[in-house]
Amino acid sequence: MSERFSFPLGPQCIICMTEETTEWLYLLGEDARIVGISGYTVRPRRAREEKPRVSAFTSAKIDKILDLKPDCVFGFSDMQADIAAALIRAGVQVTIFNQRSVAEIFSMMAQVAAMVGQGERGLALIGGFQQQLAEIADVAATLPRRPKVFFEEWDEPHISAIRWVSELLDIAGGDDCFPELAAQSLGKNRIIADSDEIVRRNPDIIIGSWCGKKFRPEKVAARSGWDQVNAVKTGQLFEIKSVDILQPGPAALTDGVAQLHRIVMDWSRLHG
Repeated sequence: MSERFSFPLGPQCIICMTEETTEWLYLLGEDARIVGISGYTVRPRRAREEKPRVSAFTSAKIDKILDLKPDCVFGFSDMQADIAAALIRAGVQVTIFNQRSVAEIFSMMAQVAAMVGQGERGLALIGGFQQQLAEIADVAATLPRRPKVFFEEWDEPHISAIRWVSELLDIAGGDDCFPELAAQSLGKNRIIADSDEIVRRNPDIIIGSWCGKKFRPEKVAARSGWDQVNAVKTGQLFEIKSVDILQPGPAALTDGVAQLHRIVMDWSRLHG
């Protein structure tokens, strides 16, 4: 390459408006490129101490972002479309990922790794995650009985599991009580308006992950008619924090699925 026309390979000053790209860049050893993060970021913990917080989820400090002079902004989903449009109009390169499945999460991670010149390392890490998922699935395949699981993403109204959570639940050894809703990318399309329908499907396990709000199993158990649900009768109500399972990146593929698997295996030892 001619030095006269040399240029930096990949973005050097990145804003991450959601946590998963921040965590992934840290795992790739490319955290020095990050100049701003989401205020909701808690993984890795040190990111909050090292990087300025410039966005929420559906809002952002546009002026602060522009002051940091990013050459790329990473975002997630149509929910950030308005922020992306404002930044694009200001001349900033924006990449919005819209991963909703396990396969799409891996694809996002491969793309980010390639963009920062860590394609080979990224694929090696992804291969490790895939091997861990395969090992969990192999164990789950030996279960004599799979529990029915209601994963509640929000309580009022009831919102069931998004696609990657439903897929990870399947890998972990459980059966999603509402698989037909998992393909719906928007929470409003996964609302279960009739609480009695959850009772009718009678989950063996209930897992709550209320998007940053503390899960209250006693509130779930006290719902009208829910005393007839297997999960309530046997005390199988658990929380997985949203940061571990509702972030479509490394967290869900590691800590999130591990917690799902542990809950399923513990249930199987008692009820299998």
